Amino acid sequence: MKTDHAATWKNVQEQIAQLKREMATVIVGQEPIVELMLVALLCRGHCLIVGVPGLAKTLLVSTLGHILGLSFRRIQFTPDLMPMDILGSEILQDGAGGKRAFEFVPGPIFAHLILADEINRTPPKTQAALLEAMQERQVTIGGKTVGLPDPFIVYATQNPIEHEGTYPLPEAQLDRFFFNLKIDYPSVAQEIEIVNRTTASRGAPPGVLLDADRIRGLQAAILDVPIPAHVVAFIVDLVHRTRPADPLGDEYIRNYVEWGAGPRAAQYLTLAAKALAVLRGNPAASEEEVRTVVRPVLRHRIIPNYNATGDGIDVEAILDHLLTTP
Repeated sequence: MKTDHAATWKNVQEQIAQLKREMATVIVGQEPIVELMLVALLCRGHCLIVGVPGLAKTLLVSTLGHILGLSFRRIQFTPDLMPMDILGSEILQDGAGGKRAFEFVPGPIFAHLILADEINRTPPKTQAALLEAMQERQVTIGGKTVGLPDPFIVYATQNPIEHEGTYPLPEAQLDRFFFNLKIDYPSVAQEIEIVNRTTASRGAPPGVLLDADRIRGLQAAILDVPIPAHVVAFIVDLVHRTRPADPLGDEYIRNYVEWGAGPRAAQYLTLAAKALAVLRGNPAASEEEVRTVVRPVLRHRIIPNYNATGDGIDVEAILDHLLTTP
């Protein structure tokens, strides 16, 4: 690792360790999810969080925003939600001298951290408005372009159980999410702790550790983390193996995969491995970090075919095959 960055990496690791400790005062368990949310934040990446109701998804994001010193807004997606309800709109206002003019009133999207709750419950037009803001990090209203806060990260949630009255995100829009995170139920010991904490008087809120300027500095520093050539080759080889028409794809992939991951997957695997290496105190990104982030990066970028559906093969089984087959 470059000598001039050593102090920076050590500082990042200390800050992240303290941040995790503060998160643990509010969130019980979910350490891997918290770590991956931080990885996405450092990589300027948006997350799709899939989990049943009641697993503290809102609390996770709001607590993270508070500790990081960032503004947070929660948007509940519903079938009647319109793009202007998210982005904002121009309202005719009375001005000096009796003149009237349109004035832009910002919507809830103008915050550092956005929780887009149940994003698949709103029609495609409203989904597209949010996803365009995620991609461009700006909105256009009445012909005027307005930039969004920096950093700007969206954590969108989906309920894996209820599908009636939903509008599933198309694959092209899913690809804009850096990670697809799956939140599972807590263990027995963790659930006992949750019950004890939430049915008694609350203690002091977690402290504020960072601010937007320092987070932007951390995000810029991640780009300088070294990654060996053989690790980059491992990433590209892995992504190519997901494509059934690619010579590297084996019989299993050709039998069960309709479409594999695109080049964006290789870029995100590289960035995520760099950020995770820093969080774990490693001098450079390695294959171990890559393997840790394979599932959240690839699970929404691989499309199983009809054979997979008939044989009960899902994306997780395909990822198991990729990670266990040389």
